[in-house]
Amino acid sequence: MMDLGNMVRGVASNGFAQSLLQFWEHDEGTLELRRASSNFVYAFMRNQVQYFLRISFEQHNSIEQIKAELEFMHYLQTNGFPTVTPIQSNNQRLIETLKTSEGTYIAVVFTAANGITLDEETITEEQMEEWGKSLASLHCLSKTFNPLDEKRKSWLDTVQFMESVFKKHPGEELALQELRKMTNWLQSLSTDQDVFGLIHYDFQLDNLFFKRDKDPHFNVIDFDDALYHWYALDLVTALDDFIDNPQSKWLIDSFLNGYRTKMDLDDDVVAQFPQFKRYANLYKFARILNSLDYGEINDTPPWFEELKVKLVRVADRLRNNFQQ
Repeated sequence: MMDLGNMVRGVASNGFAQSLLQFWEHDEGTLELRRASSNFVYAFMRNQVQYFLRISFEQHNSIEQIKAELEFMHYLQTNGFPTVTPIQSNNQRLIETLKTSEGTYIAVVFTAANGITLDEETITEEQMEEWGKSLASLHCLSKTFNPLDEKRKSWLDTVQFMESVFKKHPGEELALQELRKMTNWLQSLSTDQDVFGLIHYDFQLDNLFFKRDKDPHFNVIDFDDALYHWYALDLVTALDDFIDNPQSKWLIDSFLNGYRTKMDLDDDVVAQFPQFKRYANLYKFARILNSLDYGEINDTPPWFEELKVKLVRVADRLRNNFQQ
């Protein structure tokens, strides 16, 4: 998540988005903000076909990392994995930038994903199984992916990020202790290609579009969190809305059964899920803490306080777990 100051400024005016959109063909007057979280996502139309403009702020995502993301997506798509397609600008580039007084904005345009979104309340066992197969297919391809240029960040970069965030807040000693425990544990694990590689890290239902046809499958979006980590973390974060709910065990089993049709998943790895959940919670806590470190904001909109309170509550809940 971006810091709240950048979010407020970005939502207040779409001037930077309008300027970046000029690099691509579009129908005038169709730009519409859809999301502001780790980046800004706008929908727009071109010849009455919908596309999505994603804008990142340079302090949150570098051009090199976005190039690495697009290379991975191209590799997946070339090998038959269904994902959205980045669109070249009028300058024949996949990435365009805009320098402003606040910093540099980085833009990419993607096609829209085909399919429908599912939710944890109505998803079926069969769909859970397809979801697991989809993630396994991604991991199978990740095992043979060798980037030509820049590599995506790794778990070590996340450790450095978390340490830098926690050291800015002297009161977060428990988080630092948790980070040391997690780091020591991760360092003890194998990094064999069968268990470790480039993961999606946000393979949740809101980033998946289910296509019902003769060959049911998921179209996948949002690879901007992809990093080198253990595949087990991708399973844990994907199942985040299910894993703590005893009534969801049968759905989780369907997901894991689907995953095992394409990837090995030993019982000892499944037994490590709670540890990976601890890591994911710690990383989430650090990102929230970083987003709340926003400095001075003038004229905050009505939604700002509500979002801030929500983030503080989530951070408090995650912090309480560090004592256990």
